[in-house]
Amino acid sequence: MGARADGPRAIDKMTAMRLDHVSYACAPGELAEVVQRIGSDLGAAFVDGGLHPSFGTRNFILPLADGVYVEVVAALDHPAADKAPFGQAVRRRASEGGGWLGWVVSVDSMAPIERRLGRASVTGHRVRPDGTDLCWRQIGVLDLLEDPQLPYFIEWESGDRHPATAGGTVALESIELNGDAAVLGAWLDSDDAPLSRITWVEDEEPGIVACGFQTPRGFVRID
Repeated sequence: MGARADGPRAIDKMTAMRLDHVSYACAPGELAEVVQRIGSDLGAAFVDGGLHPSFGTRNFILPLADGVYVEVVAALDHPAADKAPFGQAVRRRASEGGGWLGWVVSVDSMAPIERRLGRASVTGHRVRPDGTDLCWRQIGVLDLLEDPQLPYFIEWESGDRHPATAGGTVALESIELNGDAAVLGAWLDSDDAPLSRITWVEDEEPGIVACGFQTPRGFVRID
């Protein structure tokens, strides 16, 4: 697979990494139905996350236990969705029938990753319905487009306003991933890499095949 894990320098081993969220993409006309379906399966309610103006997307989120959340995201009929890599990734996954788009790893500092990849991260922000503006930096969506097993990286700049702050009764237990463990390990290149939830499976396409959740009603697998 065409991962860009052979960059000129390894990511600083001291860069703390955590699993941040998993993303599920769909067409804009299906957003409400997908949010209701996944929420019903998990026995929990999503909240309206708002718009990503620079990416041409909007999302709904479900805060989980352990500081992780699920995002259901759709690309809007907006020029930004055609220009921004994230909008392109969401639109492409939706055009394939929708499903798991990818997983995201949060870091304390983006600088070591920017040095390694030789390019700058991009600024993102999302305006919640209550007017709160959440800000972050991200990098690696181009690599996700090339190899869907790879997570992209995010550094939050919104302090205690992280989308999972509210917590929840549902926990993400596993991410079934089709890919190459060596490629992923080289991409993350960290002793702190959040791989405990990764379960390797075989499938026709690389990337997330399904996610498993522990809910008050028991285990639920969503593909």
